[in-house]
Amino acid sequence: MKRILVPTDFSQHAEYALKVAAQIAKKNDGEIFLLHMLELPHEGNDAQVHGREIPEIMYFKKRAEEKLDEVSNASYLEGVEVSEIIKLESAFSGIIDISKKNNIDLIVMGSHGANGFKEMIIGSNTEKVVRTSDIPVLVIKKETNDFSVNKFVFASDFSDEVSKTFENAVEFSNKFGAHLHLVSINTPNNFKSTAVAEKIMSDFVSKFKIDNFTTHIYNDVNVEKGILNFANSIDADLIGMSTHGRRGLAHFFNGSISEDLVNHSVRPVVTFKI
Repeated sequence: MKRILVPTDFSQHAEYALKVAAQIAKKNDGEIFLLHMLELPHEGNDAQVHGREIPEIMYFKKRAEEKLDEVSNASYLEGVEVSEIIKLESAFSGIIDISKKNNIDLIVMGSHGANGFKEMIIGSNTEKVVRTSDIPVLVIKKETNDFSVNKFVFASDFSDEVSKTFENAVEFSNKFGAHLHLVSINTPNNFKSTAVAEKIMSDFVSKFKIDNFTTHIYNDVNVEKGILNFANSIDADLIGMSTHGRRGLAHFFNGSISEDLVNHSVRPVVTFKI
């Protein structure tokens, strides 16, 4: 996690994400790429008169540069190398493009909490980033002055399909020296006996070199509530989940985990693409 991308719209919640990114960068001797997507409103026909566009673009670009400079000089970024980037492009394609061009290891984004996260994620550019990014995406919900991950929950069906995702989760966990809580959620619609669930998890984990972990089986009415309630029960610092790209957020357990999990979680969530 040496190269961290933080998209910003200069909102308070974007700053929360940047503060966490700064802490991660300091612990890993990393650098931050601070990105602002300059999406200008278009009026009328797409074929606009360039002579009228240029002054407007230059004005907004100059204002964005001033704001980026101001943010980059924040005291919590002292000692961290920060590269400022402004892209005149749609937010989704710009974030993905910049992350690839700069070999980014982690994308850190802010959200507005329960209702705001839903507004921000569903049908939005952020949802596309979370869903399609090949790079882990860490979503921050609130201001965190001391971002530490001691208890990291990773929920899965522990099928072979999530093996690569699991490797990334283990690496992420090791970076923080976290204890990895692997949880299988048992639901009425997809019930497994304890013996069967334990064997599935044991067989899966045996394929990896991992020491600091515990396996859990948690019963609940559905997967979303199960993950959330389990994370609450152990006071987890972070929830990890897999994504299936264009097939939606965290598509496992033979179905799609609804946005309710991340909407209602006050805890940070990190996603890894399968």
